[in-house]
Amino acid sequence: MPTLKSLSVEAVPAALSRADQYRRLNEPTDAESICRDVLLVDPNNQQAIRVAILAVTDQFGEDLAGAVPRAVSLLARLSHEYDHAYYAGLIAERRAKALIGGNAATSEYDACMALRDAMEWYELADERHHQGNDEARLRWNTCARILNRLQQPVTNAEDRIQIDGGAWPV
Repeated sequence: MPTLKSLSVEAVPAALSRADQYRRLNEPTDAESICRDVLLVDPNNQQAIRVAILAVTDQFGEDLAGAVPRAVSLLARLSHEYDHAYYAGLIAERRAKALIGGNAATSEYDACMALRDAMEWYELADERHHQGNDEARLRWNTCARILNRLQQPVTNAEDRIQIDGGAWPV
């Protein structure tokens, strides 16, 4: 088995830029690999952890069972409460989207549960956000709209939320 070659500390900024580039080119395994190389020389590099989480979650459609634990293990390395909550929400949201694309009979139910989890994480992130950063709210709204499309009409008024001026099933 080949031995990995170490990245120099001076090369970290360029490597992270390259990882972002590979993500944009839809090459998430390459981006994840680069981030892992960065984390070998700088284990607490928060940018590398965030990009690695994004790269791993980009792979959910191909390898959900293997990618989810990798993303969760990276999540534990985030040092800021906001980042932890936001990226936990992102992992749950992207897991839901991968499940929606699946063919299993339970996928829709599991996707709804994952969307609810994501929304809880985004609520927590929103409580810890910096002024002018409404990313968690935007992601929450996306999850709510997907959830509304997936769910059957609800007749109980307690099971509805107010979105876009109307009552929608939760």
